[in-house]
Amino acid sequence: MHLGVGEIALLIVLALVLFGAKRLPQVGRAAGEAIREFKAAFDGIRKTKTDEETGDTKETPAGDDRTSGGENS
Repeated sequence: MHLGVGEIALLIVLALVLFGAKRLPQVGRAAGEAIREFKAAFDGIRKTKTDEETGDTKETPAGDDRTSGGENS
């Protein structure tokens, strides 16, 4: 699906009429954040599924305390 110059101009005019010039940047910002969150969630699901298929689990053994900064005595 390719958009020509006329279609893009029509979409811009329609967006300006619907949202107004002052609110349009806020709408674009909110849409961008929503897309980023969706992609991050989708990538997380994909990674989890791939890890399950390959049997790659990154669980630490019980009692392993490397991440808590325990004492070195």
